[in-house]
Amino acid sequence: MRSLRDVPSFFPGATLCAAIGIVAIGVQRVEQSFLGGPYFEAIVIAILLGALIRAFWAPGWPWVKGIEFSAKMLLEIAVAMLGASISIRAIAASGLGLLFGVAAVVVFSILVSYAIGRVFGLSRRLALLVACGNSICGNSAIVAVAPIIEAEPDDIVSSIAFTAILGVAVVLLLPLLVPLLQLSEMQYGVVAGLTVYAVPQVLAATFPVGILSTQIGTLVKLMRVLMLGPVVFLLSLGACHASTNHGAGARLRAMPLTRVVPWFILGFLLLAGMRSAGWVPHAVLGPVVEAAALLTIVAMAGLGLSVDFRDLRRAGPSVIATALFAILLLGGVSIALIRVLSLT
Repeated sequence: MRSLRDVPSFFPGATLCAAIGIVAIGVQRVEQSFLGGPYFEAIVIAILLGALIRAFWAPGWPWVKGIEFSAKMLLEIAVAMLGASISIRAIAASGLGLLFGVAAVVVFSILVSYAIGRVFGLSRRLALLVACGNSICGNSAIVAVAPIIEAEPDDIVSSIAFTAILGVAVVLLLPLLVPLLQLSEMQYGVVAGLTVYAVPQVLAATFPVGILSTQIGTLVKLMRVLMLGPVVFLLSLGACHASTNHGAGARLRAMPLTRVVPWFILGFLLLAGMRSAGWVPHAVLGPVVEAAALLTIVAMAGLGLSVDFRDLRRAGPSVIATALFAILLLGGVSIALIRVLSLT
């Protein structure tokens, strides 16, 4: 938990993100007034404005803390709040087919992404980092897996750098699949949940399409994130078997729950459980969803301000090629899954 004495240091960057968010909302309203509808949602506008500012200006130390707080913490709070709008009954209603389908897609994606990385000349460790990050939950998976496989610092930096860039690109481009493939809100939610890297980014990718897409996308993404636990466990068993000492196993035992399941996912599940038990009044659901949307817009401004396109050069062509091919594969498999399960 951050000290209260650190709170004032968040103000400059957080205020900047809020200002960008307000401008983004204003632009959306202008679109609605003159064009009859928002062709670019405020969430997307906030990302683009933030990235445009970042392209000409690198924030110094007075701004960085607030920008990081907005891009990470505010978005995680928004995800946790969204749990109040989802009933556990929706999970049960989704059926075991979707649950097993998500698990199968994750396993398939890890194996094939790893193979693609090896074809493009990545080391075993770097290929595995990119595969896990691509297939499960981006940076969280990379950070959790790295100590288990004893990844080199350069490998961690390379895999995380491009994940940040590609994650933003996926958030911006994925909604285009809705008119292109004539996807319903539920179908798009499944595709977004299976392809977007981070849980918070699912909100940015699905809010412009509809609340059902946001709910389904978050639900599917949670199923996908929960695969991180079994993957880390299996990798740790492999590391123990391959080593004469049991350091990897010790690391697994010492790993806190929040490293495998982030706090905001636990918060999401807690609020979803409260909603299912009838402890969340229906009257507060609308304001909660609206507040989550506003926090997401501010957070997207922070995300845009955090994007340094020079990271593309740092990542290297092999990492870039691996991640691009892997995300295209994951998108194709996701679309195939909704057809196989006949989701409408």
